[in-house]
Amino acid sequence: MQPETPEEQQARVLTLEAFADTIIPGAKRSADDRAIAGVSTDGGAVECGALALMEDPAGGLSLMLGTLSEALNAHATGYAEANGLTLDSAVPPFVALAFDHRTALLSHLLAPDNPEKEMWVGLALFSNMAYDSAAHMNTLDALAAGHPGLLAIGITKPDDDGLWRFPEYSYGRPLSRLHPHTTPTGSPA
Repeated sequence: MQPETPEEQQARVLTLEAFADTIIPGAKRSADDRAIAGVSTDGGAVECGALALMEDPAGGLSLMLGTLSEALNAHATGYAEANGLTLDSAVPPFVALAFDHRTALLSHLLAPDNPEKEMWVGLALFSNMAYDSAAHMNTLDALAAGHPGLLAIGITKPDDDGLWRFPEYSYGRPLSRLHPHTTPTGSPA
């Protein structure tokens, strides 16, 4: 496998960021940001580290990202042709699509009857994991950095001893009484 040229790497990054931003939209990083459509004012998947998570070798997708990016751009080109759209050649085809067209294309690629859906669902899952669990980061570090996804879903910092406790039960009452021999750390005796 040949290493990517800088142009290929930039196209891959922009395409994958545009994909992640379509899954969980975020705010533009700057006025000239093309990957992020800017349909949200909050932090989305890209700000939450979707690309870092996708590129992590432990996730199993990193070696396929170039191929997935190329396939997504091929689908975007076909979508544009089928819908009479002219794409800006200064950016990769998927990035050149307006957000509503990105969404329509991904709706097709992620559809249950699409034979390619597994690879697109996998990529979408990484976008979601970056947002709602910061799977590529230590949770304390993510919270200290103001991770938008964790903050949006209400994750709070742990108690001073580093443990998370939930004094208010989600059902409004304890599910059961503690066994009388439970140790202070919560382990059974």
